[in-house]
Amino acid sequence: MIFVHLFVEFFKIGLFSFGGGYATIPFLYHISQVYNWYSLDELTQMVAVASITPGPVGINVATYAGLKSAGILGSALATVSEMLPALFLVIIVSKLLRKFSDNFYVKSLIETLKPISCALLTSVAIGLLTPEIKDLKAMILLGFLLLISWKSKRDPLFYIMFAAIVGTALVLFNNIVIH
Repeated sequence: MIFVHLFVEFFKIGLFSFGGGYATIPFLYHISQVYNWYSLDELTQMVAVASITPGPVGINVATYAGLKSAGILGSALATVSEMLPALFLVIIVSKLLRKFSDNFYVKSLIETLKPISCALLTSVAIGLLTPEIKDLKAMILLGFLLLISWKSKRDPLFYIMFAAIVGTALVLFNNIVIH
């Protein structure tokens, strides 16, 4: 039965997550609450690792979530089921866009999806950030990264790698000081 749930949930993610891999996070958050296949902390770690590994973030997280919940077969099933809607949609939409590319309603629909995706991402970011508010070092790092990103526009990978390096250094430093 877990394989049916994996297929359905990740198919829905692939079908409804417009805006890139990070748009899958609200759905993954929901899955963590409903099925308990992974914790909120594990979701945060999955997104961090998926962000710095090659490939689309949503697919990387689906692969890991499937592996965590149902092994190798679950990993393959979650990955394929997340990609299937995109495959079908690209085929259908490419045919329709040629025909309706100048249609006002089509343009309006596409423009409407952008702020909706942004709102979903903001909601999940706040949910993921809430446990970290108690950690002063994490909040200082976040503030520093926000300041850097406001002053200079860089690739998001720069901020992810910077945060990963600083976070690793802090963990190593804490382990040395404690022992």
